[in-house]
Amino acid sequence: MFTGIVTAVGTVRTVERRGDRLRLVVASPYDDLAVGESVAVDGACLTVVDTAPEGFAVDVIVTTRGRTRLDTMTPGARVNLERALAVGDRLGGHFVQGHVDGVGEVVAVRDEADARLVDVRVPADVAELVIPHGSIALDGVSLTVNATPAPDVVQVALIPHTRTATTLDRLRVGERVHVEGDMLGKYVRQLQGSASRPPAGD
Repeated sequence: MFTGIVTAVGTVRTVERRGDRLRLVVASPYDDLAVGESVAVDGACLTVVDTAPEGFAVDVIVTTRGRTRLDTMTPGARVNLERALAVGDRLGGHFVQGHVDGVGEVVAVRDEADARLVDVRVPADVAELVIPHGSIALDGVSLTVNATPAPDVVQVALIPHTRTATTLDRLRVGERVHVEGDMLGKYVRQLQGSASRPPAGD
């Protein structure tokens, strides 16, 4: 479990491909990671499989690659990082599972006053979870939904701190981002679906 509050920006050092296996080695400031620990890399929860000075390695399985853009990572790419939430930590963002729902595409970017407004076209199953002023995670960053310009488009407002503390300042039209819908919305959707189905045996 994560909060969507990015604590570091790392750099992909190497990308290793062996058959179906994809291993990323990421440089980070975390100096006490342990093998088996979970780290969100651009919002995708991955398990540390090896540690090295100033970095760690993760394996990205086929199913994860199918719903993220991690398969296109190249050495030098900058990624948002967050360690798993510890009991007693402050919850500064919202509950983020690190289970990326899909990849969205930036369709508009504009500066307005002291914020940068970014419109992202999201998958349909994420769009139905979105409400104005609700929460969404883009590349692992907890953000508030500023508006919904279209049924499948989510607008977020990036404050200066978010732009400097994460990789989201790079976003331009056509960029692809990891999207995770609000966990509470998923449960509500599931409960509504269950309520509309007839009881077993009817």
